[in-house]
Amino acid sequence: MKKVDKLAKPKGITRFLARLPIQLYQYGLGWVLGGRFLRLTHTGRKSGKARQVVLEVVRYDRDSDTYYVASGWGERSDWFQNILQNPNVEIQVGRRKACALAERLEPEQGEQEMLDYGRRHPRALQTLARLMGYQIDNSQADIRQLGRMIPMVAFHVTQPA
Repeated sequence: MKKVDKLAKPKGITRFLARLPIQLYQYGLGWVLGGRFLRLTHTGRKSGKARQVVLEVVRYDRDSDTYYVASGWGERSDWFQNILQNPNVEIQVGRRKACALAERLEPEQGEQEMLDYGRRHPRALQTLARLMGYQIDNSQADIRQLGRMIPMVAFHVTQPA
């Protein structure tokens, strides 16, 4: 695995397109995105205002009612910084809304989640890695390293919203 691009936060049209899925949820069309995406509503660490972002679900564990996601922009992602400050969040997956508690995974856990994701979605993992500025060959070693580099978060559902 190698870092091929230092990513800047999206601006202009790229930011607009990245935030477009939020509009789907606001218009009651979140179900179109299915279970592969969730809308996260979190509290801004500086403003104290509600903020939203749509994230890809890496895995959903039905037994523990937990959603796993990766922070594609790394630790500098605003939503990631915000949940570290206040882990009490609201999530919406399709039509389901729930309160949840966010937990940052240890690097070893992130590694395992990324390996599992890579087994289930090898092409999507290649694309995801490229979008995050990494080039991987889909070997277990590269996927493990990516899983240790990219912060992973578990959203444990606590109650319906």
